Amino acid sequence: MLRKFYKMQGIGNDYIYFDCMKEPVDNPAELAVRLSDRHFGIGGDGVILLCPSEVADCRMRMFNLDGSEGRMCGNGIRCVGKLAHDLGYVKGDSVRIETLSGIKTLSLYKDANGKVSSAKVDMGAPVLDGEKIPSTYRGETVVDAPIEVGGRTFRATLVSMGNPHCVVFEDPNAVGLEHYGPLFERHPAFPERINTEFIRVIDRNRLKMRVWERGSGETLACGTGACASAVAAVLNGYCDKNTEISVYLLGGELKITYTDETVYMEGGARLVFTGEIEI
Repeated sequence: MLRKFYKMQGIGNDYIYFDCMKEPVDNPAELAVRLSDRHFGIGGDGVILLCPSEVADCRMRMFNLDGSEGRMCGNGIRCVGKLAHDLGYVKGDSVRIETLSGIKTLSLYKDANGKVSSAKVDMGAPVLDGEKIPSTYRGETVVDAPIEVGGRTFRATLVSMGNPHCVVFEDPNAVGLEHYGPLFERHPAFPERINTEFIRVIDRNRLKMRVWERGSGETLACGTGACASAVAAVLNGYCDKNTEISVYLLGGELKITYTDETVYMEGGARLVFTGEIEI
């Protein structure tokens, strides 16, 4: 059968979206593998479904390009908010979206045509406990901890923003991300694999980041990774709480604020094109 899809991107983190508010999609994991291929499919970092929810305005399901289901996607959730608004499922300037990591509230910002162009997401408080990341590290926080990867010792700070992250403060353009990224992802310290961010601190309000995502490899951007990196920068003394931190990724810029209660993430949400595909 033919099914309409929406190709959307948040600072280059591109997914294939399906409106499942009235009609579900069968086997989204297999669909993500098939459609994410950039030569033989539509092309994307995975598939995201806009679904009905009994506890929020809508529900998001996200599948990586290897078919694994993610608990959260920071760039994807902004596009889900845009899609839900622009398709008329929600009105006003905010939307509550159910995820596997809980309900997230988005403030929506619109262009002159009334379409959502960006969003600010209340991502919730970070998880810092080593066991809850999950990892084999123990302690209420894991900050600047040694980890041996591929014969090298790195210094890791662990943060979960719905997805687990290992933040390493090393020049992202010099570290050899393509080599070390997969080794971090499947390191025995991380039983459910890990997303890894390599960070260069520019100053107290700016970070440069590249990311290796579990199940997807290097991507142009990662919203939860940008949040985790800002939190890690505060924990390591490079940046300050309650201050907007600009995180520069290959696909663009995200603005992150880490407060005593939560983490806010702000960035764009764009529709690239729509189409139909036989599924």
